[in-house]
Amino acid sequence: RSKDYGDIRDLYRPGHADYVYDAKYGIRDYRGGGRSSARETAARVAAGAVARRLLGEAVQIRAAVVQIGQIAIDRTRWDWAETENNPFWCPDAETAKRWEDLLDATRKDGNSAGAIVEIEATGVPAGWGAPVYAKLDAELAGALMSINAVKGVEIGAGFGSAELTGVENADEMRAGNDGKPIFLSNAAGGVLGGISTGPQVVAR
Repeated sequence: RSKDYGDIRDLYRPGHADYVYDAKYGIRDYRGGGRSSARETAARVAAGAVARRLLGEAVQIRAAVVQIGQIAIDRTRWDWAETENNPFWCPDAETAKRWEDLLDATRKDGNSAGAIVEIEATGVPAGWGAPVYAKLDAELAGALMSINAVKGVEIGAGFGSAELTGVENADEMRAGNDGKPIFLSNAAGGVLGGISTGPQVVAR
């Protein structure tokens, strides 16, 4: 409702795109942010629904919230089915309870908290993407960064790769019975050189 934004008609909100939108276009829709509003994410949802149909049933895509504020899940308790049982889409039932307390206290303090969402695509065959202009990981990162509130994207181990040795980060391969390689780990998140490798494509 437009009237709900009346108190910021002449004020720039910190943490929003009010100022930069005005600086670029010379106009600002104070009634929620216009094209810089999070409502613009609805276009991604619609496009994603179409893309999902085109991918077919062989590719499965799912996501879970893995951290809110400074509280991260315990990955040893990861249960995909649990994401359907709590309002946080959390794969760790114990952590979901902690988040409830955290967000209740944060709300009462008149504040908010950030979060990390992990996305996994299984069934992606080796060979999707390209080495230069249509890198799979670059396309995914660009799509995720196009969501207004997103400030960082990781593929696979992401920034955690800095803590790994080259051997740990290399995703060793063994020959499978069909002649195709079997990866012993997936620090690369299913993408090497901009092209899918076959294991799960993982983004955060």
